[in-house]
Amino acid sequence: MGRLYILMGKSATGKDTLYQCLTQDPELKLNRVIGYTTRPPREGEQDGREYRFVDQEMRRRLHESGSVIEERVYHTVYGDWYYFTADDGQIDLETGDYLMIGTLETYLSIRNRYGAEHVVPLYIEVEDGERLRRAIAREEKTGAPKYAEMCRRYLADDRDFSEERLREAGIVRRYRNRTIRECLAQLRDVIASKG
Repeated sequence: MGRLYILMGKSATGKDTLYQCLTQDPELKLNRVIGYTTRPPREGEQDGREYRFVDQEMRRRLHESGSVIEERVYHTVYGDWYYFTADDGQIDLETGDYLMIGTLETYLSIRNRYGAEHVVPLYIEVEDGERLRRAIAREEKTGAPKYAEMCRRYLADDRDFSEERLREAGIVRRYRNRTIRECLAQLRDVIASKG
C-alpha cells in the first residue's frame, strides 16, 4: 500500500514551493492530489494545477453525489470561500504514493478515511516574523494586493494551528523551513524512507 503525505502549515510557510519541488522529483514518484476551491484563482494560478476552481453549483453537485471527503469554509473579506477534497479517483493507494496540501482538518479527515498507517503529516514551520514578511512580499507581487485578507489568514492560522490542536491531532514532527533546500532535503528523506 502507498502513503498519502499531507503537506500543511500556516500561510506563507512555503508549502506551494515545496509541493512543486517534491512532485517534480523523479526519484520520489509522488502523484499529485489536487484540491477544490470556490475562491478565484490568484495571479499565476491555473485550474487543475494548484486547485480545481469550481463554482457553488459544482460544489453542490459534488456534495449531492457523496464525493466530498472533507471541506472547510473561510469567511473572508470577499465572502465565503470553500476548500475541499473530493473522492474523484485521484487517490488509489494500491498504485502509489501521493502528496497533497491541506489543513489540520484536511489531515484529520483524510486520516479517518484512509487510515493512520497510510497518511503521513508533513507540518512546515516558519518563524512568525519571517512568515509575515513573506506574506506581504507575496501580496505586493500581485496586481491588486489583498492586505485585509492576508491579515485575516495570518491571524486565523494561529488558531487553526495552535499548539493544543497540533497535539490533539498527534502532530509531533515538524519541518523548519529556514531555507527551501534544507527543508526539502528533510522531506525527501522522510518520503524516500516511506516514513
